[in-house]
Amino acid sequence: MNELRLARGLTAVADGQADWPLAGSAGDTDPGEAKLLRRVADGDQDAIAEFYRRHGRIVLAQILLVVQERALAEEILQDTMLAVWKGAASFRAESSVRSWVISIARRQARDRLRRHRPRLVDDAVLSSQPSNDPGPEVLALERAAVAEVADAIRSLSRAHREVLGLAFGAGLSLPEVASVLEVPLGTVKSRLAAARTALGRVLHEKGQHQ
Repeated sequence: MNELRLARGLTAVADGQADWPLAGSAGDTDPGEAKLLRRVADGDQDAIAEFYRRHGRIVLAQILLVVQERALAEEILQDTMLAVWKGAASFRAESSVRSWVISIARRQARDRLRRHRPRLVDDAVLSSQPSNDPGPEVLALERAAVAEVADAIRSLSRAHREVLGLAFGAGLSLPEVASVLEVPLGTVKSRLAAARTALGRVLHEKGQHQ
């Protein structure tokens, strides 16, 4: 599966375009990130502006994968940055800064959507024990253009959009994804497999109707 194309499709979802730079791996966090957060905790307004510059776009992309409404996503991003401003001192470097701030954003989004929470199908049903051999869905993803991938991602369930966004858009490790989603690592693995299968299926079906 072409993971580079998948990642570009995920970033394209956030702004309706396919030319955003990809996020680097969350494991490559600049050692200065923790220092920057300490400055935020001390009330340094330049520090929060710099934090926003570094993380705002990728966090907004993750929020959009959950809420799919630009105005609401931007409000949640502002709430997230306010929470960072107030809670920067609580960061204990037990995770990357990126996974920490995305966890905050996800809680903010969850609070907004709590009254309209969609029913999620069980992950075991979604995965349907996909074969290890590349099927037509996988081949469809390999061939699809970035814009087609972005369009297909928008049609997936929220759970699938979110796990793909965290793993490939934000570049979090699977343990970090599990921490952000507050689910076991095994659930992340099965959900991610199901999401990739579902995405490939959508692309395959679109290709058949073109």
